[in-house]
Amino acid sequence: MRSMVSGGTRQDRSSQLLHGVLDMCLMAVIREEPSYGYEMASKLTERGLGLASEGSIYPILSRLQRSGLIEGYLVQSSEGPARKYYRITDKGRKSLEEWVGVWKSFRTAVDLVIGGDDAD
Repeated sequence: MRSMVSGGTRQDRSSQLLHGVLDMCLMAVIREEPSYGYEMASKLTERGLGLASEGSIYPILSRLQRSGLIEGYLVQSSEGPARKYYRITDKGRKSLEEWVGVWKSFRTAVDLVIGGDDAD
């Protein structure tokens, strides 16, 4: 396993951290409103998670769909071929609520370990 402490750029470290929470972030974006891949990547970038590219999110969307947490459907586009939109399912909403609770506890614990001032 590659150590984050020995070498690596800030971008490498951010990418590793994002990898662990990208599923949750995508589901949170979809919970707000149904979205298609490029739109999700743009929303994540606007919120400071610019490392999430379309290429990195499509495999995750497929996995979330197979798990029944989101569902995909096609919408005709006036700008070209139909786009695949994703919406969260009831199972996905419940899973996301649980995941956010785990994340908040984890974030608080990490803040306590590293001496973060923002621990709630």
